[in-house]
Amino acid sequence: MTENLSAAAESAVTGILADLAGGTDRAVVVDSPPGAGKSTLVVRAARQLAESGRPHMIVAQTNEQVDDLIERLATADPALAIGRVSSQSYTESARVQHPNVVSRQKIADLEDRTVLIGTAAKWATIDEGRWEHAIIDEAYQMRSDMLLRIANRFERGLFVGDPGQLDPFATVDTGRWAGLGWDPTTSAVAVMLTNNPEIVPHTLPVSWRLSASAAPVVSAAFYPFTPFRAGTGSADRRLEFAARGLRTPVDLVLDEAAEHGWGWYELPRRHTLRTDSAAVRAVADITRRVLERAATAHSEQGSRPVTAERVAIGTAHRDQAEAVRNALRGTVADGVTVDTANRLQGREYDLTVVLHPLSGRRDAGAFHLEAGRLCVLASRHRHACVMVGRAGIPELLDSHPSAEPVHLGVPVKFPDGWEANHAVLSHLAKHRVPADG
Repeated sequence: MTENLSAAAESAVTGILADLAGGTDRAVVVDSPPGAGKSTLVVRAARQLAESGRPHMIVAQTNEQVDDLIERLATADPALAIGRVSSQSYTESARVQHPNVVSRQKIADLEDRTVLIGTAAKWATIDEGRWEHAIIDEAYQMRSDMLLRIANRFERGLFVGDPGQLDPFATVDTGRWAGLGWDPTTSAVAVMLTNNPEIVPHTLPVSWRLSASAAPVVSAAFYPFTPFRAGTGSADRRLEFAARGLRTPVDLVLDEAAEHGWGWYELPRRHTLRTDSAAVRAVADITRRVLERAATAHSEQGSRPVTAERVAIGTAHRDQAEAVRNALRGTVADGVTVDTANRLQGREYDLTVVLHPLSGRRDAGAFHLEAGRLCVLASRHRHACVMVGRAGIPELLDSHPSAEPVHLGVPVKFPDGWEANHAVLSHLAKHRVPADG
């Protein structure tokens, strides 16, 4: 089965690269589910374009993404001449310190480079030069106004991203532009496809990150029109603990997650403050026990200990993340990554602990219902995900149907957060461990 899936994934990539090389549309769009090899595709496409000897540009959305791509490219092809287009305030990361990488502020200082990489914000300040091809990574995170500012810099673009995750972030009220064909705050890819219906997106069909227990759940909940499969079988991955549990609810939910890939740690039903102290304590206790029990992850990549660097905690809000960090300070789990969904996008871990965005809430507003937020939180793991939340979320969803305004001309996004949350919670109910025993 794995061989067939590998062949299907390779066939999809081959078709994408062929379209990039010989297609007629100005844009090639690739929809990639979590862990489907998006970065690998970008590296292969960049190396293929470099074979012509003509320079091309790569656009990412953050400095972290730029540095990650540079490290991947420089490692994959040490002979490739890479130029990082940087701002004056950029501090060079150790990841870009390769012999074949040069970092400069001006395009004129990178004329001998074959691949030019920078953030969308940096490319928007460039007013000279035009390239035949551009690769836009995490394209669904780019706002349409940003694409408009850089589109005159290239002839054809490869747009690669995950349509199921968070929309571009905006700090202003976006309602004034809703329904307009040039809405500057929507995804660049969504606006481009709306205005160019002849462009048919490619899809990567296999997730190599999500396990056989996770891929069907995430696919059904967040990708109903572009389903994907796990690249591994149910017997290919295993999570085990060196120390046996003490039959406490914390240990029981970890054992459940190790065996089935999911765990739902359910606190008693209650309306709480956003930084629910009991939920924060539960998240910290579960994470600490993962490391105290010395977990080992077995997979197609071999066996390795689940260290603090391989565990992450996801929250909806920064104050929740800070509260969890304070709870972990001075413990064995002090080095665990704790962050919001926005900042966890694109990352991968062996095990994740997630504070459900709707836990303890009295209402279900657009922010907490956003399907992309839950999708990110539920798709960062290779082996297991433990979600923590208070009882009553399904009832909260049923009693608070969406009251967001409906705008003419705005395509309905599906699945919406109400549907996605119900789908995930329905599955988690099978792996419920009550916190009160």
